[in-house]
Amino acid sequence: MEFTSAYYEDRKRRIHYVSMGAPSNPLMLCLHGFPEYWGAWRDIMPLLAETHHVVAPDQRGFGRSFKPDGVEAYQTRHLVKDMAALADHLSPERRFVLFGHDWGSAVAYAYAFGFADRLSGLIVANGVHPFTFQKAIIDDPEQRAASQYMNWLRGDQAAAAMRENNYARTLNMISGFSAAGWMSEETKAAYRDAWSGEGTMEAMLNWYRSSPVVVPPVSQPASELEGKVPVYEIPSEAMSVRVPHLVVWGEDDEALRPACLEGLDQFADDLTVTRVAGTGHWILHECPEAVAAAVREWIAEREI
Repeated sequence: MEFTSAYYEDRKRRIHYVSMGAPSNPLMLCLHGFPEYWGAWRDIMPLLAETHHVVAPDQRGFGRSFKPDGVEAYQTRHLVKDMAALADHLSPERRFVLFGHDWGSAVAYAYAFGFADRLSGLIVANGVHPFTFQKAIIDDPEQRAASQYMNWLRGDQAAAAMRENNYARTLNMISGFSAAGWMSEETKAAYRDAWSGEGTMEAMLNWYRSSPVVVPPVSQPASELEGKVPVYEIPSEAMSVRVPHLVVWGEDDEALRPACLEGLDQFADDLTVTRVAGTGHWILHECPEAVAAAVREWIAEREI
């Protein structure tokens, strides 16, 4: 099987995506995070494409997809609408599996909250539910410290700094989250190419700037945040996962600490958590075989 590159376009968006597997197979839509692009899924797609039509888009602001101006354009509601339009194009009459990693998981969760009737299952690999993530940032000192980089990325200086010295800081950010031995020179070149488009880094960073997630200073008492946390104002039923849900978790993740999973079962009645020792945030690159095996087993058990 080979990778196939294509575009979906309508009056509001132009989304580049890469696919593998027969279009007649059930759709598995795979959403990358920051600072990646569709290539986040390159290693795992061949392992899942025997049974599914595996599609990995460049999300809004990334890679070869469109890059609207302004922070507001990157609010979650717009990101979800992009993926809803793409999914309806690819699988208009059939439920599909949605698979998210990192920021892609934020979009995947939001889609699942609003479009459960379109999904046969939700899979997340080292990504977080909005409530449990926000609670971990506020209540868990380890996660709060790990998330401080988000405030820096929201700053005006971040885009220029992330581009300096042939994207050295961006590459260092990848290696800082967990082992990056998978990042060969060829892979680095592909990532630099994905980051180099006009306005791309600014657009990528707008995902952070548009997020309602609050990251207080390490020393700020949680008591001072009462009434200042937007995610806490959302009714819990509006953040419920009403489809079978699998989380595959690399235990050595330096960006997302174990506290992020605490309480997730309160939002997902049919939850399976598979932990993978010795791997971290870039689990899709570090051990694609283990992730694919967990996904295949879970799908087979539920006949998805």
